[in-house]
Amino acid sequence: MRSGLVLLALILLTSFLPGAAHAAPRASEPVYDYAKAVRETVWVDIGRDGDGDGRSDRVAADIVRPGEATTPVPVIMDASPYYSCCGRGNESELKTYDSAGKPVKFPLFYDNYFVPRGYAVVLVDLAGTNRSAGCADVGGASDVGSARKVVDWLNGRATGYTAKTGGSAVSASWSTGNVGMIGKSYDGTIANGVAATGVAGLKTIVPISAISSWYDYYRSDGATFGFNPAGLAQTVEARNSGQNCSAQNQVLTQGATSNGDYGPLWAERDYVANAANVRASVLLSHGVNDLNVKTIHFGQWWAGLNVEKKIWLAQTGHVDPFDYRRADWVDLLHRWFDHYLLGIDNGVQNGPQASVERQPDQWADQSAYPAANAVATTLRPHTSGALGTAAASGTASFTDNPSVGEDAWVTNPGTAALTYSTGALASDVQVSGTSSVTVTATPSTSSARVSALLVDLGPATIRNFAGSGEGIKTSTAENCWGSSSSGDDACYRITSADVKKVNYTILSRGWADLANYASLSQERVLTPGTAYTMTFRLASTDHVVPRGHALALIIGGTDGSFIRGPAQPGRVTLDLARTSVSVPLAGTVPAATTHPAPAGGAFVPSQGRADLR
Repeated sequence: MRSGLVLLALILLTSFLPGAAHAAPRASEPVYDYAKAVRETVWVDIGRDGDGDGRSDRVAADIVRPGEATTPVPVIMDASPYYSCCGRGNESELKTYDSAGKPVKFPLFYDNYFVPRGYAVVLVDLAGTNRSAGCADVGGASDVGSARKVVDWLNGRATGYTAKTGGSAVSASWSTGNVGMIGKSYDGTIANGVAATGVAGLKTIVPISAISSWYDYYRSDGATFGFNPAGLAQTVEARNSGQNCSAQNQVLTQGATSNGDYGPLWAERDYVANAANVRASVLLSHGVNDLNVKTIHFGQWWAGLNVEKKIWLAQTGHVDPFDYRRADWVDLLHRWFDHYLLGIDNGVQNGPQASVERQPDQWADQSAYPAANAVATTLRPHTSGALGTAAASGTASFTDNPSVGEDAWVTNPGTAALTYSTGALASDVQVSGTSSVTVTATPSTSSARVSALLVDLGPATIRNFAGSGEGIKTSTAENCWGSSSSGDDACYRITSADVKKVNYTILSRGWADLANYASLSQERVLTPGTAYTMTFRLASTDHVVPRGHALALIIGGTDGSFIRGPAQPGRVTLDLARTSVSVPLAGTVPAATTHPAPAGGAFVPSQGRADLR
């Protein structure tokens, strides 16, 4: 709050300095009266009949814009399925309307803060949700089209109406056509999807903890997490206007096969495949301990982008930066939107590309993500229990036990997993980027899972990402960000870091079905006693393993914390000469030809995992 007030004071002060009247503005100022803002709803035709009622679906775009503006204004847009079913933000805010149906409450602070500064805020109900016609399709053409058509309407390329059915056509003559999409989770996912279409007028996106490929939300290299998109569709449609979406939900059920194969349904929802189409700049944020939208999503999306971009990586789980670094985030958003939507030359695109939380509330900037000096380094497990750069030989076996998972593997693996460690490191080692594991595995049965972890063995104080707040605590006190009205205040509860002490940190995870060794599109029945080689990804991260700690690789079968087990769990034998992990490392790891002593002392199990809904 204080930093926001200081920024405003500096803007006002510099505006009165000699020559300031002739200088280009460095920041938009709150010159419009929020109480006089225009609030309205426009229903945009998306050219689909998803609910099968014989009419083209129209989606509701709730708009709040400066009433006093005499020239067109840019748009900040959040397209979401959650405005009536689940709420947005840490306080689960919902939209509200007056007796005539005019929008009153716009969730989150974007309207309160940015409308007085000369922006319109448009909150779109995705098809099949809240007041929109049609049906949700969980990241498919209907979802993405809902938001893209609104961008088109804001640029004069689509038709909007004054009513859900009938009504008069209405244009967005008040809009410059410059649109920035923002949102957390599902909302940020839609921003990714729309950007991947390359739609003109979308100048920037701000995806927060967002999905980049829906396959990787429900599946992982052939393994399944045990939940499916039809359930999510039914949740977001629960408070729609009564349209029947059973046919669309059946399409989702049939397309999301019970195994982990990658098929047409997933290909339609794979935005990474079209990342080269993105023209918008990207301001991305994600928690490196997000176990809902797992971190592979930001890593693969980031790698596919060829635009101006910046990234924030927090120690949190599935949390908005407004709730872990509030003042800095609002300041950054202000400068980001000013630059990309208003064209103000404030230099926000320059400077460090990444900001990473190393310890709770302690942030470090770096020139690039992954770190510029990180090099893909191949580490190999040895029969001695060592992990290092030297060549390995021999075999090792584990017995799949789907009833246990990652924490037990670290603290008491027994026969269910294999642990390989570098031993105490002589200097800090940074893991920055996306790792991958290659196994050559011989199963004793006709089906098998393989999971892997990278672990920092050593004591640390971290955000309690597995707690109820996923790394934050929420107080009853509030601070305010913008102007308020009787039905839409700008004040939000203050949060702080929820911390805990641990003796190990799981910094990256990955899961695979060995039956998909040859193709993610078609699993194969395994022949017991036959060796199969498969490479699968571990989650993207940026983590420093301190001097004196050890970096460990743990390989097991079914990680019961996340994935479903095979039909016939059995014994799996690894050929260590053909098993390795490729890790993007900055720093030195020993050759590890001798058995290392464990680092970090006694282990303390972490708390339960975050909800994977």
